[in-house]
Amino acid sequence: MGSLSLETKGQIVRDSTNEILVKTGKYWDIDVIDIRWFNNDKPTKKGIRMNIEEAKLLLQILRRELDEKENEN
Repeated sequence: MGSLSLETKGQIVRDSTNEILVKTGKYWDIDVIDIRWFNNDKPTKKGIRMNIEEAKLLLQILRRELDEKENEN
């Protein structure tokens, strides 16, 4: 297994025990982004890690969907 070194870039707090952490780093010399739920400061299995190109595609999809929802109102 390759070494994984991630740096926290942001967080979304849901309540006093649950939050999402957004981290970036390298895994097997590939730039990755990891978006994962944490419960009591411990990572859960709920999350996703993807390379930067995949993250860019995800961002395009999210922008499209959020823009469509905003235009509905």
